[in-house]
Amino acid sequence: MTTNEAAEELRGWFAGRLPEGWFEGAPEIVLDREEVSVIGRLPVPAAAAEAGGAERAGMLAGHINRFREETRDQRIAIAREAEHRFGHKVSWGAACGDAREMFTTLSVPVMTRLRQPERRVLDTLVDAGVARSRSDALAWCVRLVGKNTDEWLAELRTALEYVERARAAGPSA
Repeated sequence: MTTNEAAEELRGWFAGRLPEGWFEGAPEIVLDREEVSVIGRLPVPAAAAEAGGAERAGMLAGHINRFREETRDQRIAIAREAEHRFGHKVSWGAACGDAREMFTTLSVPVMTRLRQPERRVLDTLVDAGVARSRSDALAWCVRLVGKNTDEWLAELRTALEYVERARAAGPSA
């Protein structure tokens, strides 16, 4: 099964398994090697339309927090089913208006080898107080690259989907 097919199966399974009315539309399902993230869009409370600035932000955050607390037991049960079925940990999040919060996420160690110039970059970030450790500095760098190259990364992911389809259509070994 290709990554694209696995993602489609996951989207379909969650669409069929999640209680109706939890989210506006289908949730966003993000899959990587270790984790499935399920992020649903909540309706904006009617009172938020009249609120401004900090009050609106607080209202949206409170709405997300209420959803988190009220659905905790159900989300845990659904996550256990999905983890058993698909072999990936499940993380949850919600978006409401312009607010977005992840309730649970994995922090997965990744091994890398860096030469001295790259290590010096990380050490500079640590010494400057931007990061607490080399690990935090590396995560900060990855977030920065991801933020500044979103469009390029999206194109690359789309190209990888075409490669997967071509491999699946080709002769089997």
